[in-house]
Amino acid sequence: MRYMGADKSYAKGANAYWGMDPENDPMSGVANLFDIGLVFIVGLIITLFGAYHLQDLFVEKSQLTITKRTSGGQMEIITKEGRKIKVFKMSKEKAKGRGQRLGVAYRLGDGTVVYVPD
Repeated sequence: MRYMGADKSYAKGANAYWGMDPENDPMSGVANLFDIGLVFIVGLIITLFGAYHLQDLFVEKSQLTITKRTSGGQMEIITKEGRKIKVFKMSKEKAKGRGQRLGVAYRLGDGTVVYVPD
């Protein structure tokens, strides 16, 4: 306890060379805000990866398929097999004539969907 507050010359360091007191340095608070910002950004990235279940992107032997619709109404299918990631952009013109019809889906009045195979 005898070293705390009695002699502050040990804490001056490089600022003592320039004649500044480290307690009155206005940039010391900015450095702390930068550190807090970095911690916040890393936490936000980890949270987003957890919320959208994107941890599989970092696993080498996983298979992942994501479908999404762009603002223009175009469908994108993103597939990951091992280390290869492929993006397919589908439209009605590109999908025409591919595949075969498996059945019909009907939406009932209460909102449920019923699938009837052919």
